[in-house]
Amino acid sequence: MNIVVCVKQVPDTTEIRIDPVKNTLIRQGVPSIMNPFDKNALEEALQLKEQYGGAVTVISMGPEQAKATLREALSMGADKAYLVTDRSFGGSDTYATSYILAKVIEKLGPFDVILGGKQAIDGDTGQTAPSIAEHLGIARLTHVLSIKIEGNKCIVEREIEEGVEIVEAKLPILCTATKETNKPRYATIKGKIDSLKAEIENITLADLPDIDVTKIGLKGSPTRVKSTFTPKRQSCCEMLEIINPRETARMLFGKLADAKIL
Repeated sequence: MNIVVCVKQVPDTTEIRIDPVKNTLIRQGVPSIMNPFDKNALEEALQLKEQYGGAVTVISMGPEQAKATLREALSMGADKAYLVTDRSFGGSDTYATSYILAKVIEKLGPFDVILGGKQAIDGDTGQTAPSIAEHLGIARLTHVLSIKIEGNKCIVEREIEEGVEIVEAKLPILCTATKETNKPRYATIKGKIDSLKAEIENITLADLPDIDVTKIGLKGSPTRVKSTFTPKRQSCCEMLEIINPRETARMLFGKLADAKIL
Protein backbone atom coordinates (compact mmCIF):
# COMPACT_ATOMS: atom_id res chain seq x y z
CA MET A 1 0.00 0.00 0.00
CA ASN A 2 1.27 3.45 -0.95
CA ILE A 3 0.32 6.22 1.45
CA VAL A 4 1.03 9.94 1.19
CA VAL A 5 0.75 12.40 4.06
CA CYS A 6 0.55 16.17 3.61
CA VAL A 7 2.09 18.07 6.51
CA LYS A 8 2.55 21.76 7.18
CA GLN A 9 5.08 23.66 9.25
CA VAL A 10 3.19 26.23 11.33
CA PRO A 11 4.11 28.80 13.98
CA ASP A 12 3.52 27.62 17.53
CA THR A 13 0.22 29.35 18.29
CA THR A 14 1.07 29.61 22.00
CA GLU A 15 3.81 32.07 20.99
CA ILE A 16 1.93 34.08 18.33
CA ARG A 17 1.86 37.87 18.63
CA ILE A 18 0.29 40.52 16.42
CA ASP A 19 2.07 43.76 15.48
CA PRO A 20 -0.18 46.48 16.96
CA VAL A 21 0.72 48.96 14.22
CA LYS A 22 0.89 46.82 11.08
CA ASN A 23 -1.71 44.28 12.27
CA THR A 24 0.47 41.50 10.86
CA LEU A 25 1.79 38.30 12.40
CA ILE A 26 5.13 38.68 14.19
CA ARG A 27 7.12 35.64 13.07
CA GLN A 28 10.52 36.70 14.36
CA GLY A 29 11.44 34.62 17.38
CA VAL A 30 8.35 32.41 17.08
CA PRO A 31 9.22 28.68 16.96
CA SER A 32 7.82 26.52 14.16
CA ILE A 33 6.28 23.09 14.69
CA MET A 34 4.55 20.37 12.69
CA ASN A 35 0.84 21.10 12.51
CA PRO A 36 -0.56 18.93 15.35
CA PHE A 37 -3.44 17.51 13.29
CA ASP A 38 -0.97 16.54 10.56
CA LYS A 39 0.96 14.58 13.18
CA ASN A 40 -2.22 12.57 13.84
CA ALA A 41 -2.51 11.99 10.08
CA LEU A 42 1.10 10.77 9.97
CA GLU A 43 0.49 8.40 12.88
CA GLU A 44 -2.55 6.94 11.10
CA ALA A 45 -0.43 6.43 7.97
CA LEU A 46 2.26 4.64 9.96
CA GLN A 47 -0.33 2.37 11.56
CA LEU A 48 -1.74 1.51 8.12
CA LYS A 49 1.78 0.71 6.93
CA GLU A 50 2.39 -1.56 9.92
CA GLN A 51 -0.91 -3.37 9.40
CA TYR A 52 -0.99 -3.70 5.61
CA GLY A 53 2.61 -3.08 4.50
CA GLY A 54 3.78 -0.51 1.99
CA ALA A 55 5.45 2.87 2.24
CA VAL A 56 4.66 6.30 3.66
CA THR A 57 5.65 9.39 1.67
CA VAL A 58 5.44 12.82 3.30
CA ILE A 59 5.21 16.09 1.39
CA SER A 60 5.19 19.67 2.60
CA MET A 61 4.95 22.98 0.80
CA GLY A 62 6.94 25.88 2.16
CA PRO A 63 10.38 27.47 2.47
CA GLU A 64 13.62 25.56 3.03
CA GLN A 65 13.16 25.67 6.80
CA ALA A 66 10.13 23.35 6.44
CA LYS A 67 12.60 20.49 5.99
CA ALA A 68 12.86 20.41 9.77
CA THR A 69 9.23 19.26 9.89
CA LEU A 70 9.87 16.69 7.18
CA ARG A 71 12.84 15.31 9.13
CA GLU A 72 10.59 15.00 12.17
CA ALA A 73 8.18 12.95 10.03
CA LEU A 74 11.06 10.75 8.87
CA SER A 75 12.22 10.27 12.45
CA MET A 76 8.74 9.00 13.36
CA GLY A 77 8.87 6.35 10.63
CA ALA A 78 8.03 7.86 7.24
CA ASP A 79 9.97 6.37 4.32
CA LYS A 80 10.39 9.35 1.98
CA ALA A 81 9.96 13.11 2.20
CA TYR A 82 9.68 15.88 -0.41
CA LEU A 83 9.70 19.65 -0.01
CA VAL A 84 7.53 21.54 -2.49
CA THR A 85 9.18 24.93 -2.77
CA ASP A 86 9.43 27.66 -5.37
CA ARG A 87 9.18 31.45 -5.30
CA SER A 88 6.28 31.24 -7.76
CA PHE A 89 4.30 29.27 -5.14
CA GLY A 90 4.54 32.14 -2.64
CA GLY A 91 1.27 33.75 -1.57
CA SER A 92 -0.83 30.72 -2.52
CA ASP A 93 -4.15 30.46 -0.69
CA THR A 94 -5.84 27.16 0.14
CA TYR A 95 -7.13 26.73 -3.42
CA ALA A 96 -3.75 27.32 -5.05
CA THR A 97 -1.93 25.29 -2.41
CA SER A 98 -4.24 22.30 -2.85
CA TYR A 99 -3.86 22.51 -6.63
CA ILE A 100 -0.06 22.49 -6.39
CA LEU A 101 -0.04 19.59 -3.91
CA ALA A 102 -2.45 17.63 -6.11
CA LYS A 103 -0.06 18.02 -9.05
CA VAL A 104 2.84 16.86 -6.88
CA ILE A 105 0.87 13.81 -5.76
CA GLU A 106 0.08 12.99 -9.38
CA LYS A 107 3.79 13.21 -10.17
CA LEU A 108 4.85 10.98 -7.26
CA GLY A 109 1.87 8.59 -7.33
CA PRO A 110 -0.10 6.50 -7.67
CA PHE A 111 -1.24 6.38 -4.03
CA ASP A 112 -3.92 4.34 -2.30
CA VAL A 113 -4.53 6.61 0.68
CA ILE A 114 -3.82 10.33 1.15
CA LEU A 115 -3.90 11.71 4.69
CA GLY A 116 -3.82 15.18 6.18
CA GLY A 117 -4.87 16.98 9.32
CA LYS A 118 -8.43 18.29 9.59
CA GLN A 119 -7.05 21.83 9.57
CA ALA A 120 -3.91 23.87 10.20
CA ILE A 121 -3.71 25.74 13.50
CA ASP A 122 -2.49 28.94 11.82
CA GLY A 123 -5.29 29.33 9.24
CA ASP A 124 -7.96 27.00 10.67
CA THR A 125 -9.81 26.81 7.33
CA GLY A 126 -9.89 23.04 6.96
CA GLN A 127 -9.98 23.52 3.18
CA THR A 128 -6.65 22.36 1.80
CA ALA A 129 -6.84 18.57 2.24
CA PRO A 130 -10.45 18.18 0.98
CA SER A 131 -9.59 20.44 -1.98
CA ILE A 132 -6.70 18.14 -2.92
CA ALA A 133 -9.22 15.31 -3.29
CA GLU A 134 -11.40 17.53 -5.48
CA HIS A 135 -8.48 18.34 -7.79
CA LEU A 136 -7.60 14.63 -8.01
CA GLY A 137 -11.21 13.55 -8.51
CA ILE A 138 -11.20 11.06 -5.64
CA ALA A 139 -13.45 10.49 -2.62
CA ARG A 140 -12.70 12.32 0.63
CA LEU A 141 -13.74 11.55 4.19
CA THR A 142 -13.00 14.05 6.94
CA HIS A 143 -12.62 13.70 10.73
CA VAL A 144 -11.80 10.00 10.54
CA LEU A 145 -11.37 7.94 13.70
CA SER A 146 -10.17 4.71 12.05
CA ILE A 147 -9.46 3.25 8.62
CA LYS A 148 -9.79 -0.42 7.67
CA ILE A 149 -8.69 -1.70 4.25
CA GLU A 150 -10.43 -4.59 2.51
CA GLY A 151 -9.17 -5.23 -1.00
CA ASN A 152 -9.79 -2.16 -3.16
CA LYS A 153 -12.08 -0.49 -0.64
CA CYS A 154 -11.81 0.99 2.83
CA ILE A 155 -14.20 1.18 5.75
CA VAL A 156 -13.89 4.38 7.73
CA GLU A 157 -15.29 5.46 11.06
CA ARG A 158 -15.68 9.23 11.13
CA GLU A 159 -16.78 11.63 13.80
CA ILE A 160 -19.96 13.66 13.17
CA GLU A 161 -22.08 15.86 15.41
CA GLU A 162 -24.56 13.06 16.11
CA GLY A 163 -21.87 10.50 16.98
CA VAL A 164 -19.88 8.14 14.76
CA GLU A 165 -20.62 7.37 11.11
CA ILE A 166 -19.32 4.27 9.29
CA VAL A 167 -18.64 4.84 5.58
CA GLU A 168 -17.37 2.52 2.86
CA ALA A 169 -15.48 3.94 -0.12
CA LYS A 170 -13.28 2.75 -2.97
CA LEU A 171 -9.56 3.43 -3.11
CA PRO A 172 -7.86 5.78 -3.70
CA ILE A 173 -9.23 8.00 -0.98
CA LEU A 174 -8.27 11.09 0.99
CA CYS A 175 -8.93 11.25 4.74
CA THR A 176 -8.33 13.90 7.39
CA ALA A 177 -7.39 13.15 10.98
CA THR A 178 -8.20 14.81 14.30
CA LYS A 179 -6.79 14.60 17.81
CA GLU A 180 -9.33 11.86 18.54
CA THR A 181 -8.00 9.68 15.70
CA ASN A 182 -4.95 8.45 17.61
CA LYS A 183 -2.02 9.41 19.80
CA PRO A 184 1.09 10.20 17.73
CA ARG A 185 4.18 8.19 18.63
CA TYR A 186 7.49 9.62 19.76
CA ALA A 187 10.48 9.40 17.47
CA THR A 188 13.21 6.98 18.47
CA ILE A 189 16.83 8.05 18.90
CA LYS A 190 17.76 5.91 15.87
CA GLY A 191 14.93 7.50 13.89
CA LYS A 192 16.20 10.98 14.69
CA ILE A 193 19.75 10.08 13.69
CA ASP A 194 18.62 8.46 10.45
CA SER A 195 16.43 11.45 9.59
CA LEU A 196 19.45 13.75 9.75
CA LYS A 197 21.18 11.61 7.13
CA ALA A 198 18.13 11.29 4.86
CA GLU A 199 18.01 13.17 1.57
CA ILE A 200 14.95 15.37 1.12
CA GLU A 201 14.34 16.23 -2.51
CA ASN A 202 12.99 19.62 -3.54
CA ILE A 203 10.12 19.77 -6.02
CA THR A 204 9.92 23.07 -7.88
CA LEU A 205 7.82 24.55 -10.65
CA ALA A 206 10.26 23.14 -13.21
CA ASP A 207 9.41 19.62 -12.01
CA LEU A 208 5.71 20.16 -12.78
CA PRO A 209 5.63 20.96 -16.52
CA ASP A 210 1.88 20.38 -16.90
CA ILE A 211 0.86 22.74 -14.10
CA ASP A 212 -1.38 25.72 -14.93
CA VAL A 213 0.61 28.75 -13.71
CA THR A 214 -2.56 30.86 -13.60
CA LYS A 215 -3.72 28.75 -10.64
CA ILE A 216 -0.69 29.16 -8.40
CA GLY A 217 0.84 31.82 -6.23
CA LEU A 218 -0.74 35.10 -5.25
CA LYS A 219 -2.16 35.75 -8.73
CA GLY A 220 -3.79 32.33 -8.83
CA SER A 221 -5.38 32.72 -5.39
CA PRO A 222 -9.04 33.83 -5.33
CA THR A 223 -8.86 34.88 -1.65
CA ARG A 224 -6.97 37.74 -0.03
CA VAL A 225 -6.17 38.45 3.61
CA LYS A 226 -6.60 42.22 3.90
CA SER A 227 -5.74 42.53 7.58
CA THR A 228 -5.04 40.61 10.75
CA PHE A 229 -5.77 42.05 14.17
CA THR A 230 -6.20 41.16 17.81
CA PRO A 231 -9.85 41.53 18.88
CA LYS A 232 -10.44 44.12 21.58
CA ARG A 233 -11.38 42.57 24.86
CA GLN A 234 -14.70 43.82 26.17
CA SER A 235 -16.15 42.76 29.47
CA CYS A 236 -19.76 43.36 30.43
CA CYS A 237 -20.98 41.52 33.46
CA GLU A 238 -24.06 41.78 35.66
CA MET A 239 -24.23 39.90 38.91
CA LEU A 240 -27.56 38.38 39.91
CA GLU A 241 -28.33 38.08 43.58
CA ILE A 242 -29.35 34.51 44.28
CA ILE A 243 -32.78 34.52 45.90
CA ASN A 244 -33.59 30.90 45.23
CA PRO A 245 -32.78 28.65 42.26
CA ARG A 246 -36.22 29.01 40.65
CA GLU A 247 -36.39 32.80 40.94
CA THR A 248 -32.77 33.24 39.85
CA ALA A 249 -33.37 31.07 36.77
CA ARG A 250 -36.47 33.15 35.95
CA MET A 251 -34.48 36.39 36.18
CA LEU A 252 -31.65 34.97 34.05
CA PHE A 253 -34.07 33.72 31.40
CA GLY A 254 -35.77 37.12 31.29
CA LYS A 255 -32.49 39.00 30.79
CA LEU A 256 -31.34 36.59 28.05
CA ALA A 257 -34.70 37.01 26.32
CA ASP A 258 -34.46 40.82 26.55
CA ALA A 259 -31.00 40.61 24.95
CA LYS A 260 -32.52 38.42 22.21
CA ILE A 261 -30.09 35.63 22.98
CA LEU A 262 -32.99 33.27 23.62
